[in-house]
Amino acid sequence: MIDEILNQVQTMTPALILTLGLAVGLQHAFEPDHISAVTTQISKRKYKTQAVKQLLKEGAFKSSILGALWGAGHTTTLVIIGLLLFLFSINIPSNIFLGFEFIVGIMLVILALTTFSNKKLFKMKHTHPHLHSNGTLHIHPHNHDGEHKHTHKSYIIGCIHGLAGSGSLVVLMASTLGDIETVLSFILIFGIGSIIGMTIISSLIGLPFAFTNKFGTASKALRYIACTASLLIGVNILYEISITENLFGI
Repeated sequence: MIDEILNQVQTMTPALILTLGLAVGLQHAFEPDHISAVTTQISKRKYKTQAVKQLLKEGAFKSSILGALWGAGHTTTLVIIGLLLFLFSINIPSNIFLGFEFIVGIMLVILALTTFSNKKLFKMKHTHPHLHSNGTLHIHPHNHDGEHKHTHKSYIIGCIHGLAGSGSLVVLMASTLGDIETVLSFILIFGIGSIIGMTIISSLIGLPFAFTNKFGTASKALRYIACTASLLIGVNILYEISITENLFGI
């Protein structure tokens, strides 16, 4: 669907090209692997309040931030690849993008397993330097647990997603446009569409997780559904790329 639309872009006016970029970006956010990846992150959030107003804030607003960061990471990768293709006329073989798609499949499987076990994907220690009055500098490490929340993983996941799928088609098409301003404008407006779309999706997904938080069985059921979807989509991608597309030439 997206590739058919993009094939017509060369005949469009600049204003129509940018409008198309926004529309395609919005649609792009609704791809199952994107939604599944962000859902696994949302499903791990903890909620300390049961007040309806606060749950709305926690479930919708804070979950939407995860989606927005995913979109920002996705856009970052597309801009970098787009610049490389346009400025240096790099020819990227199709099997490279298939390899990126394979990596996305692996990532979704890992996200599914860590979601099922309710473990963190990266257990990194965070450090804070503390300078005493006598000039002694102490470094205080701690895990990313409790009140100290980091959302950088959604950005990283978005960056990885930007390497594969229909996003790569958008970059390849954009690199054929006439000038660097048009190329960057199209990719950025596409990215803005993706950010808006994923922000909306994430806020909606966050609500059921927030309101079932006090019901242990329902909360676990939603989390298991999220990880099962991620696992199935990831395995399907791995099968399609390795077997149907014959990535490894076996």
